Amino acid sequence: MDNINLKGRDFLCLLDFTPEEISYLLDLSADLKAKKKAGIPHRIHEGKNIALIFEKTSTRTRCSFEIAARDLGAGVTYLDPAGSQIGKKESIADTARVLSSMFDGIEYRGYGQSIVNELAEYSKVPVWNGLTNEFHPTQILADFLTIREHFGHLSGIKLVYMGDARYNMGNSLMVGCAKMGLDFVASSPKEYFPNAKLTARAEKIAAQTGATLSFESDPIKAVSGADVIYTDIWVSMGEPTRVWEERIEALSPYQVNMKLMNAAGEGAVFMHCLPSYHDLKTEIGAEMGKKFGRTEMEVTDEVFESERSLVFEEAENRMHTIKAVMAATL
Repeated sequence: MDNINLKGRDFLCLLDFTPEEISYLLDLSADLKAKKKAGIPHRIHEGKNIALIFEKTSTRTRCSFEIAARDLGAGVTYLDPAGSQIGKKESIADTARVLSSMFDGIEYRGYGQSIVNELAEYSKVPVWNGLTNEFHPTQILADFLTIREHFGHLSGIKLVYMGDARYNMGNSLMVGCAKMGLDFVASSPKEYFPNAKLTARAEKIAAQTGATLSFESDPIKAVSGADVIYTDIWVSMGEPTRVWEERIEALSPYQVNMKLMNAAGEGAVFMHCLPSYHDLKTEIGAEMGKKFGRTEMEVTDEVFESERSLVFEEAENRMHTIKAVMAATL
């Protein structure tokens, strides 16, 4: 893959990248991870500077971008929800033109995909999607690096996404699996399946890569033969409290518990993009647990803390894969 050159490219959605380019980023991630573990410096972007626009806060995404940038020798300016005027006092286009005249790369984490797309349209430097309502491509790179480390390959792996598959994680996992030849299953009530238009695009890609896409409302049927069972919190950041009742009622049958893991088989592993409500040790978890009489939400603590759980390896890999994206595109 020596002929692949991503310099100057935006990283907005995996739909924009070929399977070969995604494989290149995963290989680069593994190489940079090995260098970091061995204490080998890799400050290949010394003196460059990046801007981090966070309209939605995050522990893992912010830390991953900041540490990755510093490892590469780049400086970081963090703009929190109160520190950026994007779309408020200054248009998205103007923000892009101002920041790209000062910085060498711009990360955006927030709301609609249209925002990060417009930033990229008007920016003179690479723009990276740290999460939008529709897509979360840096998370998928971390997930796939984790799967590849554990199983040794991606092609033919069966990944089952349990829960609400209509938004960024369901969309991105479906697209990523289609691109890389995995067998993707969304397991939820039918009204929680991914968008039909995006599904049609992913099915065309899957036809070329050997991937399969399935949609199954019976959770036990869905996980049969699964290699990876993946879930996310049922209520996303910024959604009103009233949504909890609707989601708990609809998605409780799709909670990842040990019965479900065992139905998949002893080789199946558990993954989660975090944060997770697997106990009552968070303010929101405690509040909603008390309100709805639950001690666990999308995954049980037994599964989350088990040897079959790869969630913390997955979280660490956010930094290595984000580093690869920046290293390749700056």
